[in-house]
Amino acid sequence: MGMLYEEITDELAAWINQQHMFFVATAPLAASGHVNCSPKGLDALRILGPRAIAYLDVTGSSAETAAHLRENGRIVFMFCEMTGTPKILRLHGVGSVILPESAQWDELAPNFPTHPGARSIVRAEITRIADSCGFGVPKYEFVRQRRGLSTWAEAKGVDGLASYRAECNRRSIDGLPGLDI
Repeated sequence: MGMLYEEITDELAAWINQQHMFFVATAPLAASGHVNCSPKGLDALRILGPRAIAYLDVTGSSAETAAHLRENGRIVFMFCEMTGTPKILRLHGVGSVILPESAQWDELAPNFPTHPGARSIVRAEITRIADSCGFGVPKYEFVRQRRGLSTWAEAKGVDGLASYRAECNRRSIDGLPGLDI
């Protein structure tokens, strides 16, 4: 049976920090818009407090999360236990996108490993914390993080990443403003 939590407890924080992957989901306000759910890895998530988390967002093929957060702020993080006792944890909240030129970037960026494709930090104030059984989640063993995204970003270089972001990250697939970087 699932439980609700008032905050990210030390026990939950330890469990979250053991997960090698998590999912982020957002949605636009328009019913005809596309819901986005993205898997994340790369040691990108940090717990900032009992009701606050952030993750390092790296350059990707679109900017759905940023666009949706700019429009309405709604976000949910989902963690699934893949190796041990079945468990799913969802953190619902209100998120914001922090860009490299922001003072908040200077405050938060030292919490994360350096990544050549870093484009923003997504920070969320958590409003609901709930777990569920996860009995339907298959069991998997972690092998390693993939290097493909880092290799791709390194090959693009600073100017290549800026061009790519200008072309692919300015608007969501629904035409919402994405990242202006």
